Amino acid sequence: MAGHSKWSKVKHIKGPLDQKRGQLFSKLAKEITVAAKMGGGDPGGNPRLRSAILSARAQSMPNDNIERAIGRGTGEGGEAANYEEMVYEAYAPGGVALIIEAATDNKNRTAADLRLIFSKHHGTLASPGAVAYMFRRKGQILVSAQSVPENRLLECVIEAGGEELASDEDFHLVTTAADRLYAVADALKSAGIHAESQKLTFVPETHVTVTDEHTAAQVLRLIHALEDSDDVQNIHSNFHAPEELLAKAG
Repeated sequence: MAGHSKWSKVKHIKGPLDQKRGQLFSKLAKEITVAAKMGGGDPGGNPRLRSAILSARAQSMPNDNIERAIGRGTGEGGEAANYEEMVYEAYAPGGVALIIEAATDNKNRTAADLRLIFSKHHGTLASPGAVAYMFRRKGQILVSAQSVPENRLLECVIEAGGEELASDEDFHLVTTAADRLYAVADALKSAGIHAESQKLTFVPETHVTVTDEHTAAQVLRLIHALEDSDDVQNIHSNFHAPEELLAKAG
């Protein structure tokens, strides 16, 4: 019985982890497919594809999965996928603004799914432009703090035309103009600096600070529900709450 009990616990823990990893691989593969469809299947001439492959490899995604995703984007092997990129604007409880990036082969289904999620979690979808003005489109490059000293990285970032560098004990975060992301990333690579990830993102101009535990919990549940949607690729928000409140709400 002891062995059975232990195995039951292992299955209970491992199952959700495997499911999350499978979902992560699915989202990474979809980004690779979209990038290949838009810019071709050669990473050397397609910076977005190169970035997507880098993110996938950082998560230990198998090369076979990456190649299949590229093939679906270019139509090779009869596996062509017809994904369309969509951007949704919304509000979470407490007036928190959200920008949701999705990739879908059925935008009516995706819109219906998102409406249901927001209905269940006390949020609302907004009209185009209602939220976007609160964010700036930026590039971000993540570099391990152990891989390069901050001063050397700062020199490289300035020389490459980056905008900002923020560091903590684990990572350096390089921020660039949206149209400079891939150029800065390539310059860092040429300088022998390995990036953990590079991506385009939406950075909020200001944050909405939530101090009520119930509201913070509602916001977190909504974001988690959106993350679980197969069509949602990225979620950006201006949500901020004290760490102790997040620990309670989470």
